[in-house]
Amino acid sequence: MINHPHHQLAAVTRYCAERGISLDVREDGWLLVLGNATKRHLIFGYDLGLNSAVAHRIACDKAATATLLTASGVPAVPHAFFLGPAMRGVSEPEWASILELLEAYPNGLVVKPNEGTSGRAVTRVHTAAELKDALTLIFDTGASVAIAPLLEIADEVRVILLDGVPLIVYRKQRPVVTGNGIHSMRELALRAVPVQQQSQLLRRLAAEFDASTLHAIIPQGEQRLLSWRHNLEFGAQPVLLRDGELRETCTALAQEAARVINIRYASVDVVLADGQWRVLEINSGVKMEALGEHAPELVETASFAALDAIFAPRVLGSAPGAPDISQ
Repeated sequence: MINHPHHQLAAVTRYCAERGISLDVREDGWLLVLGNATKRHLIFGYDLGLNSAVAHRIACDKAATATLLTASGVPAVPHAFFLGPAMRGVSEPEWASILELLEAYPNGLVVKPNEGTSGRAVTRVHTAAELKDALTLIFDTGASVAIAPLLEIADEVRVILLDGVPLIVYRKQRPVVTGNGIHSMRELALRAVPVQQQSQLLRRLAAEFDASTLHAIIPQGEQRLLSWRHNLEFGAQPVLLRDGELRETCTALAQEAARVINIRYASVDVVLADGQWRVLEINSGVKMEALGEHAPELVETASFAALDAIFAPRVLGSAPGAPDISQ
């Protein structure tokens, strides 16, 4: 399962074996206790324990991250924060302030849990009714909400950083089908994936497209995106960026964002919208399970670098300019 830290656990297990570090695996791999003669260290979920509590909390809070980055002059996608009514001790959300966002961004909004991950419960809305439905769904879980403008995102790149050094840089390439004038989007999409993945694909398509769109014949040569999301968990493919201007631009922006919130180990998502690159979010828990399905060796190498920063910091920083494993 992608939600289970399978690739991370494999990397940590091999690291400990090679470095002579004890490893106690608890809670099916979600809680790890590492130790040697001089150090005991805990890993919880995808948090390797390199970041301060403050940096971790800011990165987990989409609205706080956007506010801080913008105030520091770093281009970022704005996120408005709204606390659930139960947390405020009232019966209704702040509908007046929330609905004003629809007027401010007439192209639509994206509603998401303020501290959610992997694109879960993220919804596009264009009307007041859709907005209220999306908010109710999240508020019913007790979560707070972040609301961002719906942008036409042309590209999205993830930069995984350790102490400002890019370990992995990759583009999130959304799945697409090309029409042949004979088959529908649904038929073309099903033909592009193995049989064991088809039921999951159908659920994703049904959640994003109406029946008329799915069953319409796509003209010869025309392309259709199968998801508006860039998440690997929703079918996007990682395309490594090894050099070039795109990589340099995204890395520089990610480094500045990480510096602003003072975070050591993080993945930074940057997006291209309206001709400008800006930060979408920062993740303190560096989740690489979906990437590991495509490039497990990169996940292991990045994990080794992060663990060396814990158990052998002088080794990692002994040479000027730590190596970039995506080269």
